[in-house]
Amino acid sequence: MVDPVLLLAFIPAGLALNLTPGADMMFCLGQGLRAGPRAAMAASAGISLGAFVHTGLAGLGLGALVATVPAAFEVIRWIGVAYLLWLAVQTLRHHSRAEVTAATPRRAFRAGCVVNLTNPKVILFVLAFVPQFVNPAAGPVLVQFLIFGALMALGGFLINGAVGVFASGAGRRLAQGSRVLDYISASVFGALAVRLAILERT
Repeated sequence: MVDPVLLLAFIPAGLALNLTPGADMMFCLGQGLRAGPRAAMAASAGISLGAFVHTGLAGLGLGALVATVPAAFEVIRWIGVAYLLWLAVQTLRHHSRAEVTAATPRRAFRAGCVVNLTNPKVILFVLAFVPQFVNPAAGPVLVQFLIFGALMALGGFLINGAVGVFASGAGRRLAQGSRVLDYISASVFGALAVRLAILERT
């Protein structure tokens, strides 16, 4: 289904991209600081699912809508901004770490997925990056997109999750009766919202 030569070229390129600090990594870092390693891994899983969905949409050709219709890009972008700001506010409204941690993994998974899906730059990136490794002669294009998307999602899950787990260790040392972590996490979410708000299409 996939050209072996292109696959061998894709794996190191995909890992290099996953290792590049970005919004997904920062989001997992914030979740790890705020609520511990399980939340960090759950957030990473949600982000990976979102990235896989983006790749599938690009393979189906729906990504062309976001790439060519400014209104679609703007709607998705501002939904993402609003959601990140809502996360920042919710973080500051919690008054104890125990309250935050109670149902964190499920919420972190959902939040990670939503944050990734509402970042239109992800699908534009997929449209620019993945087709370089797709060979129509090797098999169905959609299947190749999904295979490459699964590899990127797996790499991102492991790397972003590891960053979040590492951050959770620092979080435990800072958490003794303090709201510092809430302010740090809210600042991360707020900064991501600002970053998405000022995002250029190109």
